[in-house]
Amino acid sequence: MAEQEDEKSPLLERDEDSYETLRHRGETHNARESTWTEASTDRPTHPLCKPSPKTTEADQIVCIFVVAFDTRSGNVIEWCMPEDMDLDGVEFKAMVSGSHTLTTDFVYFRKDNMYGLACFENMPVESEIERGARMKSVGILATSYTLLYRHMQFLETQVRHQLETPGKYTQLLAFYEDKKGLLPSSSVMSDGCAVVSPASTPSSSSEAFLDMKITHPAGCFSQFTRFFGEQIFILWKYALLKRRILFFSPPPIGVVCYRVYCACCLALHSVPGLGEEIKPHFYVNVADIETLETEVAYIACTTEKIFESKHDLYDVYVDNQIVRTHFPALKELLKVSSADKEKYQKLNNLRSAHQFSYEELGEETLDEEELFITFFSEQNNVIFQTLLDVANSQDQQLTNEHMKSMGLDPVGDRQFLMELVEHYGIDVVLMVDNPCCPK
Repeated sequence: MAEQEDEKSPLLERDEDSYETLRHRGETHNARESTWTEASTDRPTHPLCKPSPKTTEADQIVCIFVVAFDTRSGNVIEWCMPEDMDLDGVEFKAMVSGSHTLTTDFVYFRKDNMYGLACFENMPVESEIERGARMKSVGILATSYTLLYRHMQFLETQVRHQLETPGKYTQLLAFYEDKKGLLPSSSVMSDGCAVVSPASTPSSSSEAFLDMKITHPAGCFSQFTRFFGEQIFILWKYALLKRRILFFSPPPIGVVCYRVYCACCLALHSVPGLGEEIKPHFYVNVADIETLETEVAYIACTTEKIFESKHDLYDVYVDNQIVRTHFPALKELLKVSSADKEKYQKLNNLRSAHQFSYEELGEETLDEEELFITFFSEQNNVIFQTLLDVANSQDQQLTNEHMKSMGLDPVGDRQFLMELVEHYGIDVVLMVDNPCCPK
């Protein structure tokens, strides 16, 4: 019994320290949030789910598990709690295809209506049975991905613990007992996000806003912007059109999960009545094919090259920095317009000013994530509100001036606009000159 107490203590101490640090960050963020909402009442919520703080503060961990690689059986669920949890297929998501080439990695994924986070490590061992390498992942499942980030460090520590001292699950069990929640039924939507009940509806836009961080590393959004360059606005258009977007990359997959998250943020807006928002699937593999066949919109990532040939599963395929589509109408959107270049320059200028204010002036400004989300949500709000205003006008005519006011190129973005109004069913008459047709 004393041995169990010794094992629990380091876990609880580390977890409390981590929680206090994150709680302080949350208080700092709330202070900034209050300032933000004084200037604007249209503070956007994240598009993926909109629960109130009351429904998301609890961790709601519904399962914790260990996945191991067995030289005879392949990926197996070594241990889990609760013991009767249905984890079919999780062993291939928590330890993704190609992981054997890495030392460490992490992955976000979906399992039915739940979200998971797992940390992987590959440790060399002098064992003929294990063929010189011991590979394991330790992961958790929750009803939403928004708070999984809290436990990244714990999972990284525990996967090393499982590699060095296999079969000892005391700390994992203590963690589960401390953090466990129940799987909601009627209070959860089909995408695993909590529904706000009338009794818990926040009274202000400040309370309604939820910080949806998934523990991206410092500079994640800057890396995303630099990685794709001006092509970020090609992804932005596809995200606004709610297309099925699949990112492919060889392992490591963790950074690609961040790209999925950033891509979802591109479509953020606060204009009501425009249908359901796009869902993140994070990592997917061949076992998800049947599920993806039923999705009309999603953003996901994979390490499995076989997806590239399955054109019926996606609209847009992103192979590292190469963006492709097999739909003729969408191919016209692959070209960066002059307006896209201007928006990219504006975004870079904002980021530079933000960095200067932080480093040189010592000012406490919006963090990088908020700057990124605010930039795109404001852009999206202008576009949708302009289109709706024109649709409600007497002549419903959308002119070149309207296009420019929305930050769009009247010529280069014509096809995008046509796709946009058709997708959302916005009734406008496009008066923009068609360069292909003589006047």
